[in-house]
Order: sequence, then structure tokens, then C-alpha cells
Amino acid sequence: MNEMLKQLCEINGASGDERRVREFILNNINADYVFTDNLGNLTVFKKGKKVPKNKIMYAAHMDEVGLMITYADEEGFLRFGAVGGIDPAVLLGRGFKLENGAYAVCSTKAIHQQSKEERAKIPEISELYLDVGANDREEAEKIAPLGSYAYFDADQFEFGDGFLKGKAIDDRAGCSIMMNMINGKPEYDAWYVFTVQEEIGTRGAAAAAFAVAPDIAFVLEATTACDISGVSGAKKVCELGKGAVVSYMDNGTLYDRELYSLAMKTASENNIPVQTKTLIAGGNDSRAIHQSRSGVRTCSISVPCRYLHSPSCVIKTSDLDAAGALAEKMLSEAANI
Repeated sequence: MNEMLKQLCEINGASGDERRVREFILNNINADYVFTDNLGNLTVFKKGKKVPKNKIMYAAHMDEVGLMITYADEEGFLRFGAVGGIDPAVLLGRGFKLENGAYAVCSTKAIHQQSKEERAKIPEISELYLDVGANDREEAEKIAPLGSYAYFDADQFEFGDGFLKGKAIDDRAGCSIMMNMINGKPEYDAWYVFTVQEEIGTRGAAAAAFAVAPDIAFVLEATTACDISGVSGAKKVCELGKGAVVSYMDNGTLYDRELYSLAMKTASENNIPVQTKTLIAGGNDSRAIHQSRSGVRTCSISVPCRYLHSPSCVIKTSDLDAAGALAEKMLSEAANI
């Protein structure tokens, strides 16, 4: 699963531009039924050894955060907007890759030209630009047409005791878990949806859940871990190395109490490391799924991740394994409740 995750993270696919991710998944799963809807969601059915009483759906989103080109000035520099929630601090000085394979650098006014007030703050996105090496507007727009995407040009590497760094771990981690389940021998029939446009408002999940109409949904995600220098207590939210994260509530969903308790119990009985969040924070595709049709019982199983929505997402691979193991166990546990 770790190698699959690495391959998934190398693919560029922001909200609305998930095609390459979808094609990779299609080429690397063994499913009984696949369908791509008008938004681009990939819906997969995998037959198991048994038919469950409840219709079970797993969901993970294919899209990552990125930039969209919005303007080219007379000197050939490009302005852009964020696709998804991005802290401007992670953009400045970074390299980017454009849709056509060209490269760009993100920058702003030189420090010696900044006022004292400007030096004291992080520039807003509106103050940043991409330098594509163009001489003028016409050349810049040929390299990066308005409405095209730019992606973090980020390398991957493993370090320390089982840590992995790369872009787009949110949520290629969840995608890799679902691919592993589909390619295995599941105990029960289940539906798996690889959703689009999560980062701009869980839009794909709303359509996918309406189409599948599940009774129970498990959302597999990467979630913010703040176990870093200078942060203590509840503000850590969750921690790397302590296992899968099962949420009771976030900013978009109040999770099904029975499924939350069942996930915690299942993890304990199977010696799967598990934790919950120590703050009500974040959100994911559950926001849209649990409100679909007459309601869907939802449970979120996440991989704790530092530096989310940056070119340097960091997870511990043992947590990925724990989330995958719990996701598989919950299929049997929830099939007939």
C-alpha cells in the first residue's frame, strides 16, 4: 500500500482536474463494476463472499489543492487563485509544475523593496505571482493559459522511523486504502467511490452518495496532526505514530455514535492502534454524504498527517497501515448491524 500511495501522490489532480488520478486507479484495480459520473466521480462495486444486510459505501477523494491561473501581466508574470484551502506561507519560493509540463517559481516583491510593515507579514495570495520565464503576456499565456492549473513540484522521500513526505497525501492515502481493499478478497459486497472536488466543498461526494444510496458510509481521509514543536495538549488534535483516527465530530459532521463506538471496539479487539481527535476541527466528504437522500450513517477513519495542504505532507506509514486494517475490519462489523 505504501508503494501505491507514492505512485498516487506523484500524479497531479486538483479539484476539477482529477482525470489522471482516475485513470491510474482504473488501471490498477480489479473490480466487478465501474462507473464514472458527469462530475468525474469514479464509482466501483466489488463483490465479496457474502451479501450484507446494509449497503456499505467507502469514500475517498481524488483531488488535491492547487493553483489556477487567472491573469498574465504585460511583463509575463502570472497571477493565480487557490483551488482549495492553501496557506500563502507554503507557496512563497516554491517550484510549481504546469499542466503542459512547464515549470514555474512562486515569488513576490524583493525584500529590499518591501516596507517595514510588508516584511513583518506573510504576503496574501493576491500579492504573489508565478514566474514562468516568459518575456511578455502573450508568451506567458501560451505557457499557462488562463484557467489552467499549477501544482506543487514536490519530491518524495522516507525519513526517520517510518515517516513519508510528499504532496497530495490528502487524500491519496484514502484512495490507496480503497484500492487495496478492492484488489483483495473482501468478506462482503461493498461500493467504493473515488470522489472529486472535495477540497472546494465536498461537491463530488454529494452526487456520488445520491447515486449509490448507501445505508452506511466510511470516509477514508488524511486529517491534520499538530503534534509539532510548540504545540501541546488538546491543540495537537491527533498524533503521528498513534494509529488511525476515528472522529466523533468535526466542523461538517456529527458522526454516528454506534459506528464510532464500534470502530473503537473493533480496533481494540484486533490490536489496531487507534486514536480520536482532541478538538472539533476540520471536515471531509462526510459533510455531504451524511445528508444525502434520507440520511446516511457515517464513520470517518483517517490517517494523521502533518503539514496538510502543502508540498510537504508527512505521515507515518504505520498509521496508514492501521487505518487500512480498521477500514477492512469495519466492513464485516457494519454489514449486518
